[in-house]
Amino acid sequence: MTAATHSSLFPRVPESADAVLDGLDPEQREVALALHGPVCVLAGAGTGKTRAITHRIAYGVRAGILQPGSVLAVTFTNRAAGEMRGRLRELGAGGVQARTFHSAALRQLQYFWPKVVGGDLPRLLERKIQLVAEAAARCRVRLDRNELRDVTGEIEWAKVTQTVPADYPAAVAKSVRDAPRDPAEIGQIYAMYEQLKRDRSVIDFEDVLLLTVGILQDRHDIADQIRRQYQHFVVDEYQDVSPLQQRLLDLWLGDRDSLCVVGDASQTIYSFTGATPDHLLNFRTRHPNATVVKLVRDYRSTPQVVHLANGLLSQARGRAAEHRLELISQRDPGPEPAYTEYADEPAEAEGTARRIRDLIAAGVPAGEIAVLYRINAQSEVYEQALADAGVPYQLRGAERFFERQEVREAGIALRGAARAGGNDSLLDDAEDLPSQVRAVLSTKGWTTEPPAGSGAVRDRWESLAALVRLAEDFARAKPGATLSDLVAELDERAAAQHAPTVQGVTLASLHAAKGLEWDAVFLVGLTEGMMPITYAKTDEQIEEERRLLYVGVTRARLHLSLSWALSRSPGGRASRRPTRFLKGLRPGSGPLGAAGAGGGGSVERGSGGGRRKRRGPVRCRVCGATLTEAGEMKLTRCEDCPSDMDEALYERLREWRSDQAKQLGQPAYCVFTDKTLMAIAECVPSTDGELASISGVGARKLDRFGADVLALCAGEEPGEEPGGDDEEQ
Repeated sequence: MTAATHSSLFPRVPESADAVLDGLDPEQREVALALHGPVCVLAGAGTGKTRAITHRIAYGVRAGILQPGSVLAVTFTNRAAGEMRGRLRELGAGGVQARTFHSAALRQLQYFWPKVVGGDLPRLLERKIQLVAEAAARCRVRLDRNELRDVTGEIEWAKVTQTVPADYPAAVAKSVRDAPRDPAEIGQIYAMYEQLKRDRSVIDFEDVLLLTVGILQDRHDIADQIRRQYQHFVVDEYQDVSPLQQRLLDLWLGDRDSLCVVGDASQTIYSFTGATPDHLLNFRTRHPNATVVKLVRDYRSTPQVVHLANGLLSQARGRAAEHRLELISQRDPGPEPAYTEYADEPAEAEGTARRIRDLIAAGVPAGEIAVLYRINAQSEVYEQALADAGVPYQLRGAERFFERQEVREAGIALRGAARAGGNDSLLDDAEDLPSQVRAVLSTKGWTTEPPAGSGAVRDRWESLAALVRLAEDFARAKPGATLSDLVAELDERAAAQHAPTVQGVTLASLHAAKGLEWDAVFLVGLTEGMMPITYAKTDEQIEEERRLLYVGVTRARLHLSLSWALSRSPGGRASRRPTRFLKGLRPGSGPLGAAGAGGGGSVERGSGGGRRKRRGPVRCRVCGATLTEAGEMKLTRCEDCPSDMDEALYERLREWRSDQAKQLGQPAYCVFTDKTLMAIAECVPSTDGELASISGVGARKLDRFGADVLALCAGEEPGEEPGGDDEEQ
């Protein structure tokens, strides 16, 4: 690990409110400063949305504009809420509530239930599938395991869309939803399930939202009490809000408008659960005076990965596609995406495992690699292939890190050792904090070498090894820290669900990968019938499948591999075709209708993808080719075409930019990006009009920096004072 990594693991709390804004790009800064009225942040993948909204909250708190206890930030997973709490704590805003919709509603329901209904809140049903099975049996309907899971999902969908059992068949027909059984039959099971819950005085997770909504609608005194406490709301992943969650949010808000929502319609992939991007897309209609900020600077992925992601969306159709964001990579160039065609699925899995092993040998940590597939049933062949290759892996979707039995036991042991101090013989030969932790965890199954193979024993070891690595990082970041200090850190992380990384290749479905990222991503099984999935029939369903692939592509920081197999098993008929979504984008796939031709190169063994996609009639001033990359369009020439740049002028511009950035207290790119400076040094403008015609030099920047830049271009010394407005164009 580098020193920078250590510092990011244990950062210092900013000394002031203004220090909270340090390092934000212009758009993120605009989000952080937009503390009044409705705010809508349209944030593309990898653009730092969590950074923007947590800094917004922290700046408001540190500046005294927001009271910590008056802010409620809601998101959709415990992991995301935990990450948000952890970041707020690091920014000095630890008193802010960051919860899932269900968690926030459950706290309110538990508090007000005795006052509204009397007695204790009914027991919460952790897993509804067993009760659904009993309901089906009472309705004389036999369901196998898969049907049982699907019917349970239908009941959840009905509840979050506020559909009662009697209305379920009509609602299914209206939504063009494919029900797993006869809708009337599911409606009967749903009604029986609700009756069984009432008979046994239990509620499920959807009831938590429904009952909270009911109380807030019926009891204005309670609604007013909650509104007095929470006056400012932030909603992350707003494209995934269901009608029921939106109703609850409306009741929390009342007639106020102190709401900040963050989302990306192009990442809407959970419509089967009742999620809809309509609330995000209609936000400006509901709030005409809303501040709207777009985050399109992608800090996660290389230009090559971003190029493919933008290409996927360029083919999209429908309302969400009309609001797509064109990402602009902020990273240095990397390898082209690798496209590989295999004869059969086992060959694809084995080839993927070999490539992963090569990446690990080249220095990529196993924990920074992921294999993503469309459905969980695809994981088995990859588990086997990775095990055969001796590559450690972990399945995404297991219980949360700090809830694992071995982690809880390790925490108890570490706490006991910290309490005993020098009286614990285990620590006699331990000279520093990491060696103390290794000594304690050796009693719980940790060893210097991992156990062979995979399975529960290996999973347990990986969890303990993650704690050892965390102790090593903690000791490097905080020299002199004690075992008690580490235990306190673990307690805070457990409360925030801020888990350390388990070192193993991640195997996950595309849905489970949402919100995560890795250095290297392998997208596998990309054939028609799997991507899009065979049961995606309508245009809307097909477009959601395209968005799912887009989410998969944008999980990759540097290495991206896309593969498919022509048959399921060795010797089978090679009848499969690669997904239609890559047509015109993967090498050799031919033209994409009116959208332009596919890229050159070959599909086998990691050759690069196409370099061209439709973006507009911008031509290279050297060779006349159509330009498609943002950087090339800024330079008005192909990256590979000869440059006539004045090198001396470029260096003078860079020195001037550095001075300006220091005076303004901002990163250099807030003045001009490297590409803009290169374009200026190539064009050498002599008038305001010529300078303004260069991409990246808007009216405000022309007014602010124009005289200096033109002076430099003329070989003269620029003026001393920078301009006043710091907004990037």
